[in-house]
Amino acid sequence: MKKLIRPTSRRALAGALALLSLLALPPARHALESSMSAHMLVQFPLLALCGFMLAGALPQQGRERVAKWNAYGIAGLFFAAVTLAILMIPRVLDLALVDPRIELAKWLALLLCGAAVRLSWRPAGLLVQGFFLGNTLPMMAVAGQLYEDSPLRLCNAYLLGDQARLGRMLMAIALVVAIAWFAQLVLALMRRDATAGLPAEAAPSLGRRR
Repeated sequence: MKKLIRPTSRRALAGALALLSLLALPPARHALESSMSAHMLVQFPLLALCGFMLAGALPQQGRERVAKWNAYGIAGLFFAAVTLAILMIPRVLDLALVDPRIELAKWLALLLCGAAVRLSWRPAGLLVQGFFLGNTLPMMAVAGQLYEDSPLRLCNAYLLGDQARLGRMLMAIALVVAIAWFAQLVLALMRRDATAGLPAEAAPSLGRRR
């Protein structure tokens, strides 16, 4: 079994399990769930990161099995988008604090979300990546706007000021991610055009050398 898992994969697995164990400790869990901002913007990404790292330790055979139903990363990114949409519902945050079953479902969903992104992002390519972000980021921005503008507490467990702060941060994150991905897209297109132009430009010089 050890031969099937590369050393880097074993380190990723150990790191993911260590981080997951730390997050599961009652002091850490209570600290991260004490505010709406930390709950959604710290605990959520850390759990997704654990899933991301765990997926990196998946053997090649397991990756090939996943790829059979995850053509072009569509199924995985669709799952991630739906999961994030559900977890941004205020009622879900409230229930996760008082119902251990919902809390467990939240943890499993975020782990699978991170794993799905890890296994789907590269196969997706720029087109499917853009479709995924084009749906997820506006949804995040709209949720942030609702959190900030609502005069009522949408989560019974959190104060109105924390809710508004989370809304502003969600909108800022959506904007930053959109700009970063668009810059990456421009650079990728520029590199592709440069690479595509190399053979045509090199052909005349090769002809002259002959």
